[in-house]
Amino acid sequence: MTPQQRDDLCRRGLDDIFEPTLRASINLLIDDVRVRGDEAVCDALAKFDGIRLTPDQLRVTEEEIASAQIDPAVENAIIDAISHLRAFNDQVLERNSDWQMEIENGLIAGEKITPISSVGLFVPSGKASYPSVAYQLGVPAVVAGVPNITLIVPPVPGGLGEVDPAVLVVCRLLGITNVFRVNGPAGIAALGFGTATIPKVRKVMGPGSPAVTIAQVEMQRHGLATMMLLGPTESLVIADHTAHIGKLAADLLIEAEHGTDSSVVLVCTSEEVIEAVDAELALQLDDLPQVRATAARSSLGPNGGAILVKNLTEAAEVSNMYAPEHLQIAVDSQHEEQLLDLLINAGEILIGQNTPFSAGNFVIGAPASLPTSGFAHVSSGITVDAFLKRTAIAKANEPALRRMAQTIVSMSDHEGFSAHGNAIRRRFS
Repeated sequence: MTPQQRDDLCRRGLDDIFEPTLRASINLLIDDVRVRGDEAVCDALAKFDGIRLTPDQLRVTEEEIASAQIDPAVENAIIDAISHLRAFNDQVLERNSDWQMEIENGLIAGEKITPISSVGLFVPSGKASYPSVAYQLGVPAVVAGVPNITLIVPPVPGGLGEVDPAVLVVCRLLGITNVFRVNGPAGIAALGFGTATIPKVRKVMGPGSPAVTIAQVEMQRHGLATMMLLGPTESLVIADHTAHIGKLAADLLIEAEHGTDSSVVLVCTSEEVIEAVDAELALQLDDLPQVRATAARSSLGPNGGAILVKNLTEAAEVSNMYAPEHLQIAVDSQHEEQLLDLLINAGEILIGQNTPFSAGNFVIGAPASLPTSGFAHVSSGITVDAFLKRTAIAKANEPALRRMAQTIVSMSDHEGFSAHGNAIRRRFS
């Protein structure tokens, strides 16, 4: 690949997210919500979702949450997934306990770990039902102990304002009662400003369309914290000559079927495997509904593709440059640990062909809301960590402060902050 081709592959999604016309329209929407509150939220719902509601209808009632019904098999699946997520995030929380140490005689420093005060969770709707997003976001927030959790979700397309009952079941199981049916970008703006109906929160997170992502980015200017870009989904699989062709093709299609803006890449050390997978994909694509097959062809074709590499070291270099949201290793088991050591930029790493992306998305318990568009270079998936904050704590006795006095005075004088130094001089002069 040429340097330009590599850059184009790694920039997937960014140009759409920051497209100037869309960004300008989202900023107009944000300003409208800031000024008109609930009325602007209702107007956005009518304009973009075709659903007309009054402000008093935006909140999902407790009765709606309590009475939501879904297929028992789906509810059992949700319960199973929640139990795994709780176990994973309980362990993360345990590793985030308060701590202290004595840095020198008489000087103690450490951290106090506390939950953030409020959070807004965005669950998309439209292309499909996404209860998995609701529990992937909701469980870590609940385990962290966030006292004020608000969930927003667009109504079911073509309805009268109904919300996906599977999402409501998740809310019921997690005890989330602040639930609102709103258009995504307008809802994110409402969470940032607060309206008469929708409470203001300090942080918001959740995946969505470029419009939703732009809304989150732009609302940072108004003091709303966000985590990372959660744009169109993407996956990368590293395979060698030992990979099972049928499983490899099937796993490539998992993230590929999400949408025509998704990106899926196979990085392989064997040209024969690539050719065999290409033929197998043609067969398996025929088994998908037309809308999913169309999405997959875009994800695997113009948005992704197959990259032939010399060895697994070069495969790791390609993967680290791409920094995928989802990464699977499908190589000889004796090389798994060696390859894992080389991989540093990925939202998740699933090892072996018994760990497909769908298992990670739905039930494993590790985070599945993950950084996209190359942000795995600097960001992590959403776990309980995203809902915690660290407060530094320190205590010095007088001998320790005397020992540090010269350092404080020297630095204060150098930087020109007289009061800093005087606070020490007045104590010990």
